[in-house]
Amino acid sequence: MRIARFVTDAEPSYGLVTGGEGEETIIQLNGDPFYQGIQQTETTHRLEDVRLVAPIIPRSKVIGVGRNYADHVKEMGGETPVSPLLFLIPNTAVVGPNEPVTMPSFSEEISYETELAVVIGRICKDVPVDRVEEVIFGYTVANDLTARDAQRTDGQWARAKGFDGSTPLGPWIETDLEPEGLRISGRLNGETVQDGSTSEMIFGVAELIAYISQAFTLLPGDVILTGTPAGVGLLSPGDRFEADIEGIGTLVNHFRN
Repeated sequence: MRIARFVTDAEPSYGLVTGGEGEETIIQLNGDPFYQGIQQTETTHRLEDVRLVAPIIPRSKVIGVGRNYADHVKEMGGETPVSPLLFLIPNTAVVGPNEPVTMPSFSEEISYETELAVVIGRICKDVPVDRVEEVIFGYTVANDLTARDAQRTDGQWARAKGFDGSTPLGPWIETDLEPEGLRISGRLNGETVQDGSTSEMIFGVAELIAYISQAFTLLPGDVILTGTPAGVGLLSPGDRFEADIEGIGTLVNHFRN
């Protein structure tokens, strides 16, 4: 199932996206599917008649994983981590599909990073690897924007990774997906700049969630970013970036000063 959040002329609602490309409709859901399950109403809209917003605003946290693709580690000149490299992102960093992202005034080097994002569906702690599937609600596409100059100078990544608008998510959450071996790509102004596979992750989804949940209690709606393949580069005002993951869809954002 594809679960989206959308706006017509009122507060955001959750909806179930159905139909093929170009013919999608969205069935409004009753309440919050993270706590009330998937309860369909009789209200439907054409997808083109609503505005999609971020499919989830994390209740608690976004957890990023750095340097989780070997080719990306190589292009950044770092060393392959022996355990997952984690960082936290505030939920104020989250924006949705087709939303313009204002580039922060403190940085002149904002880069894109297409990433598979995991959305947690239930409260959990110390999850065994073989039970990880039980705590996953679904998957969405992320663009883990990074202020590279701040990342170099700050010594820690809170500002570089957590500025307002740094974590676009969307277009929806896909609940029925096997995360291994998915094509993951990014296009900058129509040109393919990232092209990899989730099979190239150093630490897979199950391993990441088991590891992360040893440190943090995970809550429904928490989001885990799983790293980016090679091909990262810088954005400029006026750019359009499309982050695409097989089986989910395409997240599009524009950038401005």
